[in-house]
Amino acid sequence: MAEKSAIGRRVSSRFVAGTQVDDVLKATETVNKLGHSVSIDNLGENVTNAEEARHSAELYHRLLDEIARRGLNANISLKLTHMGLDVDERLAHELVSGLVAKAALLKSFVRVDMEGSPYTQRTLDCVHELHRQPGNKGMVGTVIQSYLHRSESDVEKLLAGGIRIRLCKGAYKEPPEIAFQKKSEVDDNYIKLMKILMKSGIYHGLATHDERIINDAKAFAIAEKIPRDSFEFQMLHGIRRDLQQKLVADGWGMRVYIPFGTEWYPYFMRRLAERPANVFFLAKNFFRA
Repeated sequence: MAEKSAIGRRVSSRFVAGTQVDDVLKATETVNKLGHSVSIDNLGENVTNAEEARHSAELYHRLLDEIARRGLNANISLKLTHMGLDVDERLAHELVSGLVAKAALLKSFVRVDMEGSPYTQRTLDCVHELHRQPGNKGMVGTVIQSYLHRSESDVEKLLAGGIRIRLCKGAYKEPPEIAFQKKSEVDDNYIKLMKILMKSGIYHGLATHDERIINDAKAFAIAEKIPRDSFEFQMLHGIRRDLQQKLVADGWGMRVYIPFGTEWYPYFMRRLAERPANVFFLAKNFFRA
């Protein structure tokens, strides 16, 4: 009912680029024309059987082919549970390995997204293993969430391997023994990790809509003489489009994360249930530019 209702379609059209591959490719072309690069995510996670996992991987293969054929400035982002991690860990690694190998041939990139803390170590182990395979260096990266206590240690290990990182604050509900609970602590850790990444000499993504943190990053880059093309800011499709445009106009790199797919309603409900603060975040950005 939500997916077919007028308000449901309005919400999905603002934050999600439709349900089909062609929808997200058209959205990517539009965003590219504005000077932004793109990361495409087919919404879905925690598949329940191998057939669903293989279908998800096939769709990503199609995306990589279409990105190359159309000459789009885009790459892909996926979750291991969408590739069947909960069903068969070996199958999930095999499917993701095939996608990374294809991305390497096409000079593209695969971002293995981070999920809740039960998956953190398995995700990192998978990315380290994939990155070590011949031909994959620089073609696969992952995500670090600044609200986890372990993140600084994880960053050090990823940087030692030369692995690209997308730094975000984190959207899952986690207990105090695992994650910082105060926004100020999460923000402080984000800024600390952000500066480490910016000085690493590896191309990373700073995923945030927090204008204060963005201004801190810009000031740090200028003060440390860090080239503007040595990292990028990243934001969600449909959120702070005004700020996205301003950053590009000022010469900063900007990548827009564009989700699509039939799973948009479960995706929203899980995010809102896991972290009620997300309700206010989405509502606030629904009515702004």
